[in-house]
Amino acid sequence: MNHPALHTCPMHPGVRRDGPGACPECGMALEARVPPGGRESNPELDDMSRRFWISLGPALFLLLVSMADMFPGAPLGKLFAPSHLRWIQFLVATPVVVWGGKPFFQRFWASVVHLRPNMFTLIGLGTGAAYGFSAVATCFPGWFPGSFRGPAGEVAVYFESAAVITVLVLLGQVMELRARSRTGQALRSLMGLVPKTALRHRRDGTDQEVMLDQVQPGDLLRVRPGEKIPVDGLVLEQVSFVDESMLTGEADPVEKSPGDRVTGGTINGSGAFLMRAERVGDQTLLAQIVRMVGEAQRSRAPIQRQVDVVASYFVPLVILTAILTFILWGSIGPEPSWVYALVNSVAVLIIACPCALGLATPMSIMVGTGMGAESGILIRNAEALEILEKVDLLLIDKTGTLTRGKPALTGVDPAPGFTAEEILRLAAGLERSSEHPLALAILAAARERQLEPAIVSGIKYSPGIGLTGIFEGQTVALGNRSLLERTGRVPDELLKKAENRRRKGETVIFLARDGRAGGILAVADPIKETTPEAIRMLRDDGLRIVMVTGDHPVTAGAVARQLEINEVEAGILPAEKGALVEKWQRSGHRVAMAGDGINDSPALARAEVGIAMGTGTDIAMESAGVTLVKGDLRGIARARRLSRGTMRNIRQNLFFAFFYNSLGVPIAAGILYPLFGLLLNPMIAAAAMSLSSVTVITNALRLRRLRL
Repeated sequence: MNHPALHTCPMHPGVRRDGPGACPECGMALEARVPPGGRESNPELDDMSRRFWISLGPALFLLLVSMADMFPGAPLGKLFAPSHLRWIQFLVATPVVVWGGKPFFQRFWASVVHLRPNMFTLIGLGTGAAYGFSAVATCFPGWFPGSFRGPAGEVAVYFESAAVITVLVLLGQVMELRARSRTGQALRSLMGLVPKTALRHRRDGTDQEVMLDQVQPGDLLRVRPGEKIPVDGLVLEQVSFVDESMLTGEADPVEKSPGDRVTGGTINGSGAFLMRAERVGDQTLLAQIVRMVGEAQRSRAPIQRQVDVVASYFVPLVILTAILTFILWGSIGPEPSWVYALVNSVAVLIIACPCALGLATPMSIMVGTGMGAESGILIRNAEALEILEKVDLLLIDKTGTLTRGKPALTGVDPAPGFTAEEILRLAAGLERSSEHPLALAILAAARERQLEPAIVSGIKYSPGIGLTGIFEGQTVALGNRSLLERTGRVPDELLKKAENRRRKGETVIFLARDGRAGGILAVADPIKETTPEAIRMLRDDGLRIVMVTGDHPVTAGAVARQLEINEVEAGILPAEKGALVEKWQRSGHRVAMAGDGINDSPALARAEVGIAMGTGTDIAMESAGVTLVKGDLRGIARARRLSRGTMRNIRQNLFFAFFYNSLGVPIAAGILYPLFGLLLNPMIAAAAMSLSSVTVITNALRLRRLRL
């Protein structure tokens, strides 16, 4: 799978750039929209790590120099005069601040030029002020008035603060980049499922190993025991068991026999088989999953809009607070007042961290959507993940959702003057080009009985009603009762047989020829083995469940009774499903719709959250906010647990960010000094600032322990 090297910002997904770099909005490093497979190096992380390790030694030396007077005998004071010691500090600190802090100052300048204040605006101002003041005090000490001087007439320098702040910010960036890279672990593991080669079966009966990008739809491929299946396709020969756990989260291997579909990236068991490639490259299910999850991880949850409003005022407010701190300390603080003013205003600038606020939501979304993908739950966007926990009503389509979607013909009841074979031939002729599950059941039954479908021309389809066509100059119709009643009367005996079959849960299809009722075909679609458990789980989770189907009310009622579903909307045409969603929404419900077919797409798109079965049609998956890869309805309960866990994690992150800043900024400004005589050293402020972002990301990663 080849993906463009498109990079985006986790805090500002609208920023997109080919290749790595810094976000012009917040200054953060851009990340690949779809992370590369394997363990490729991160240039940003490598650069920050190199600057950190090279700058660490000089920063520790400066810290020791600043503490020299605390050592017995003050050895440095005997070796060097105070003015010489300052010059040594200046020479050691300059490469640390100028070279080690170069990325921060570049991002600081970009934030000024683009008028986009961010974390690096504060870091640049704070570090630059501490270093600049110290450099001027070293080179031109006579410029400073008495209010800047200590008891011995010296002007204090803060080279160690500037250097240590730089190193601590570098350490924070290294920790943050490492933690952020782990949020893409789910996507990388999915991409790693794709094998590099495939075994193409040639016409002469031999097998040839080819690169995966050489495989074309229609190629015959041999899959040996224990190998990864290279692409999506259809089993042609032999039987095997396939491990699909990496896509569905289900541990039990699935039996695959001729006619069954297999998915690229899943692992074949002990039996070899021959398959025909159908979807290759970016068209495979795995490629679609990677693409969908990558987009979901960069989408924005509605809660993020509120955070964005707060963040837009945050940096200007911090700068204003730093200015007020400088003025107040300089005007009414103890001597040397302006030195205190500088130190405390720098501490205010350094401790404030808008990144913690900005990362609170996107980091949790990235981890949550990645977890979902590993469990067979594809979240299309962050909005669906946020709303899912609030849903209180679930509309569920019957065929292919509650049931297997693989119905089988259970009987044919001909009317007088017709035979069962004639009815089945005509029905197969009308349905020969259809992909509907009921049509496939009729065609399969005709093949089993070795009946050739009738040649029907001029076939017309009426959604939710049936089909009509021309056979030997006569009109033939296949569909529900209303279709037949348009052309003539349906015999009471036939209606009675239809009613009896419906009571058994069978779907009844009527056939007419030349205006005469020809008979009925009964089709049964067995309920999925997991559906009863799923319904119980969803009901216990507080969801109100309504079954929606185009089937006759009697058939729908029989299925609903088996599943203990009390509310049924039967005889619903495809165009009416969207209106049904709106009806429940108008009554005050948050509605989720689960379905698998093209006819469900409008309702899936209209519901607060559309839930598609991965075993259904592509258009249903495109219309839905959530896709269950395996089509197992228990995935809805898991998705709701994921939604609740993710939103709880986001709220925790936002609390950490708001609590940290609302507590840290006043302390840095000196609010505790009048009561306790305590001031916050800018170096401690830098450590706290770096740890705040790491705390938010670490808490987001903790979400991976959530049991679905």
